Amino acid sequence: MSTNGFKYNSHYAFGTLMVLFFLLPLWMSIYWYLSPNRKLVVAIVDKSLFSEQGQQHVSLNWVLGQEKFSKTDKQQYQQTKDYYGFFVSDKEKFVLKGLERFSPNQLEQLSKDADLGYFTNSYGVFKNDGHGNADQGNGSFLQQTGMSAQDFQFLSAMKDKGKLVIVEFNALAPPTSPQIRSSFESLYGIKWTGWIGRYFESFDSSKNKELPAWLIKDYRAQHKGVWPFKKGGIAFVHADKTIVILEEENDLTNPYPEIVANKEGVSKFHLKESITYTYWFDIIDFDQNTNHAAASFKINTNNKGAAILAKANIPNSFPAITLHQKDDYQFFYLSTDFSENPIGIKSSYFKGMTLFKPFLYNARDRMDRRVFFWEIYQPLLSSILNDAYNSKYNP
Repeated sequence: MSTNGFKYNSHYAFGTLMVLFFLLPLWMSIYWYLSPNRKLVVAIVDKSLFSEQGQQHVSLNWVLGQEKFSKTDKQQYQQTKDYYGFFVSDKEKFVLKGLERFSPNQLEQLSKDADLGYFTNSYGVFKNDGHGNADQGNGSFLQQTGMSAQDFQFLSAMKDKGKLVIVEFNALAPPTSPQIRSSFESLYGIKWTGWIGRYFESFDSSKNKELPAWLIKDYRAQHKGVWPFKKGGIAFVHADKTIVILEEENDLTNPYPEIVANKEGVSKFHLKESITYTYWFDIIDFDQNTNHAAASFKINTNNKGAAILAKANIPNSFPAITLHQKDDYQFFYLSTDFSENPIGIKSSYFKGMTLFKPFLYNARDRMDRRVFFWEIYQPLLSSILNDAYNSKYNP
């Protein structure tokens, strides 16, 4: 072969590869469009409101869309419409269209129709939600909801029928009433300790605008007006407003909370063995005769930090994914805002997006919450939903 022929063939091959590369999104979109719908009835409850786009449950809708799970044989789920909770209204800032509207007979019927009940958020609407920036914090609720009696009745009926239920972080914390919380804990064998927590890049209020004013106020009220923290670290907040701070270098060997998956989490749910997590979480305990964990939070303390946690009765390891998966019923409790991630719904309409996940987040940026979506949430929910679908149609 002549040198010119070789160059021609090389250029032709390169040009062909480039055309195929640029056409790849089109093929992925066509493949998704031609894939058959798979009907799976999901009752989504999201009683929070940060935007008109349903951002609090966007991750769930992404997985539903990517896996082609649909609410009917022909209709896909719509992120902004297909849920029970708060909606932006033209005449008002918001309107609640939750399960509170349902009669006992309607709740019973919903539990018969639904394959899955998914509770993403229950804490209500903060001031300015829907028409401005939310002022998240103690005393800033515009309307509080929490888990209602109707929510609990639906969840109880789902368990009675052996149906799948998934509940996320903050469903048991205020504004959920102590009575409803206790009933739910007894029903599903878990117990909220009263503690929530979060990593902050900096405790310097002049530098970190995400640092809640109430956090500093409540700490100062308990420590003679002193707020001595400037570095990053982890804040723990109890329901009685007790604040515990662990500061990097001083109290922590690794400032970031870790989610560590066990063998089941890695093999069955395809979770990454360990990632850092930098948003809100809650601390629960569970009945070991009923439930077990597929992944746990780990707080890496030095001796000083361990003593601070021990004094406050805070464990340095606690469940991140709690589950009961047996023939009698299916239950998952997710100890963070699992469904709220900075992703766009449109990418779910391209079949095979998971093959490109190493390019869809910055693994070196500990604050990039897309890592959590691609390495924990997406594989977990895909596994759960596919198991649910197969159990229903291919038992």
